[in-house]
Amino acid sequence: MRFGLSVPPFTDPAEVVALATRAEASGWDGFFLWDHLSWDGVVEVHDPWVLLGAIAQETERMRLGTMVTPLSRRRPQVVAKHLTTLDHLSGGRAVFGVGLGDPPDLDFSDFGDDPSYQVRAAITDEALTVLAGLLGDGTAAHHGEHLDVDASVRPLSLQRPRIPIWVAGRAPHTRPLARAKRWDGYIPIATPFLSPDDLVAYVGPHPHDGWDLVAQWAPGVPADEFAAAGVTWLIRSTWPSEEGWLDELRELAAAGPQG
Repeated sequence: MRFGLSVPPFTDPAEVVALATRAEASGWDGFFLWDHLSWDGVVEVHDPWVLLGAIAQETERMRLGTMVTPLSRRRPQVVAKHLTTLDHLSGGRAVFGVGLGDPPDLDFSDFGDDPSYQVRAAITDEALTVLAGLLGDGTAAHHGEHLDVDASVRPLSLQRPRIPIWVAGRAPHTRPLARAKRWDGYIPIATPFLSPDDLVAYVGPHPHDGWDLVAQWAPGVPADEFAAAGVTWLIRSTWPSEEGWLDELRELAAAGPQG
């Protein structure tokens, strides 16, 4: 099992890069950035893709990506370029976390995007089909309700058959899980965090080979209990609206996954 940090890039960009280098030195296996346009009107909100490019140049081992990008508000061909470039910069370490995104007002309707989860889910499904083709053999031919694409891109990513795609969704709803099983992994989002027993009851006892189950690390639960439940990645994070969240992230990065 591997261990990752999910980091809101809501502070000075140099601080985020420093967190990543500290995390790699401390033994973390992955470093993933939130993807938002707005948050609470107080914290700084920086672009994850620019930061991931900088982090790729300062690290050597960790997997890097977003957790998660709302694909419904981004053109899949542009995201394919972001991911391919990150993959080349990092030497094949890119991972793509995708979801519907929240909050529906601050991050969507306030900017003129559709706030409906149902509409954004439909767009996301079509965009994933396009994205997978562009990341795979470099071509996409899709004619749907929301997207009409017949194109090719170069260069391709270093990874084959393509960069892994992890789908996030509210648990224990069935639709996000069904969507995730079509791709390379699932990030169940729940409050409170799901226990290992909850994950087994929801996802099943043994996810298939090559498919990642990316779980939030419930406080006080040993990592080996998550591993026994089929979890392949355990993720730690902090909530950026709570006092001291950045200090907590610094401590997590420095302590390492078993600290």
